[in-house]
Amino acid sequence: MSSEKLTQFLQSRGIIGAAQAAEIAGQFSSKSLARHDFLLREGRVSDEYFFLDHGLLRAYACNPDGHDVTTAFYSSGQVVFEVSSFFTRVPSQENIQALTDCTGWFITFEQLNALFHARPEFREFGRSVLVQGFATLKSRMLAMITTSATERYEQLLKTTPEVLLHAPLKHVASYLGVTDTSLSRIRAGAKTVAPD
Repeated sequence: MSSEKLTQFLQSRGIIGAAQAAEIAGQFSSKSLARHDFLLREGRVSDEYFFLDHGLLRAYACNPDGHDVTTAFYSSGQVVFEVSSFFTRVPSQENIQALTDCTGWFITFEQLNALFHARPEFREFGRSVLVQGFATLKSRMLAMITTSATERYEQLLKTTPEVLLHAPLKHVASYLGVTDTSLSRIRAGAKTVAPD
């Protein structure tokens, strides 16, 4: 498996040069997941900083009624890990599961920290990835309050269309904060659906 996408990702912020990116990518190990395999299970400490080369992953947590609620979808070119568990070394409350066959590259928490100490440019790169991740999370939180279910659906369709191809509708509905019935109405083209 080629690490070309990983190398391009490392160069994407203009902080790391081509030669440095190739050296850093060489520290990552390849990993494959079959559909339904778990990258992370609830109750375990997140220990892999995983770059998704190909495929689609879903993060979810269980509510008090035992129903799982989708918290994120991850597509090709994204870093996948449970940030809170990874950095604080506490058991995760989330699961991360493959919705399709997936391939990618990972380094462990220990390896990541060693790279941060050895390579200031990678530390700066990692900081920028975390800042962007925080901003994305904040935008999603606000969107759940300030936009309609239809607008959230249309945004998902625009940014991550593969979700609608591979994720069961119940997972998409829980991510958007609507019922399955409401999502069916939205998908049918109703423009007057009120947020649930």
